[in-house]
Amino acid sequence: MRDIVDGLTAWRASGVAFAVATVVRTWRSAPRQPGAAMAVNARGEVLGSISGGCVEGAVYELCQASLDNGKAQTQTYGVSDDDAFEVGLTCGGLIEVLVQPDVALTQLDEVLAAIRDGRPVATASIEDAQLVVWPGRVAGSLGEPDLDHAAAQQTAGMLALGTTGTVRLGAHGEQRRDEVSVFVQSYVPPPRMIVFGAIDFAGAVARIGRFLGYHVTVCDARPVFATRNRFPDANDLVVQWPHRYLESTTVDERTVLCVLTHDPKFDVPLLEVALRTPARYIGVMGSRRTHADRLRRLREAGVDEAALARLCAPTGLDLGARTPEETAVAIAAEIIARAWGGSGRPLTELDAPIHP
Repeated sequence: MRDIVDGLTAWRASGVAFAVATVVRTWRSAPRQPGAAMAVNARGEVLGSISGGCVEGAVYELCQASLDNGKAQTQTYGVSDDDAFEVGLTCGGLIEVLVQPDVALTQLDEVLAAIRDGRPVATASIEDAQLVVWPGRVAGSLGEPDLDHAAAQQTAGMLALGTTGTVRLGAHGEQRRDEVSVFVQSYVPPPRMIVFGAIDFAGAVARIGRFLGYHVTVCDARPVFATRNRFPDANDLVVQWPHRYLESTTVDERTVLCVLTHDPKFDVPLLEVALRTPARYIGVMGSRRTHADRLRRLREAGVDEAALARLCAPTGLDLGARTPEETAVAIAAEIIARAWGGSGRPLTELDAPIHP
């Protein structure tokens, strides 16, 4: 809905009713990804697209029906349908579309304002109901208190990472059941993971960062190492001195920095800059001896003890990791634990709720 928020806001201001069709699931080579939206108003005007043109005609009719009866509905289009060629989805994929009239959307004006202003908000929808989740606040209901609680928790986690997708829960919010499909759409840019040092460990960290929903940048001053062939999972590759790049790019409270260079000429000036940013996590690779030398150099450069205490070094939890992939899991585990206040201890040793 982000792409059509201005148009929807204008429709709301003019008092015209509308229905929104959203892609909630895809299979194979579907033309648009979950979250793609199209809206139709009572005057027959259209905003957005959900399939690049191939099923818009059929979805237009669904939106008109929802406007007439005030009810949400779900429809799947694809090559397995008898009318697939008629609606035009000949690309070999399938899409599932949720159509909701504006009267079924919870606190719509607040949601549109948040999207427009770049403030984090997420919606969790089933066919006939919707929750809205802001950081620290929930509105609406899916019709059952325990389901609301479970869906709100899942949605808050996805909002923190800026991810969109379907969550399957039991009718009363059971985590290991799947009677209810809840479509969660997050309106927030994904958090950034910036990996410094184009080494083999960086490739594994980039892969797991991408898997966790981060927008991953790999930065190294050496063009022979920072190549797309070596880092296919990185969203961005930057060939620049690390500290200069960090000075020039945006770092916020959701950003994680993984410093894997373990070379003083790179990581000391880089960490001087990193410790002046609000980054949520600053992990630094290297042995304890290497880190002791690094701390000495940083102190000589004038970095105080409070700033040095922010460094997670050696980076990662103690998992006994050896390979780059195992090390990436250890680093990711520490990032997750820091983000959510986890202890890093085995759950079997704890007598406390798994999700406080």
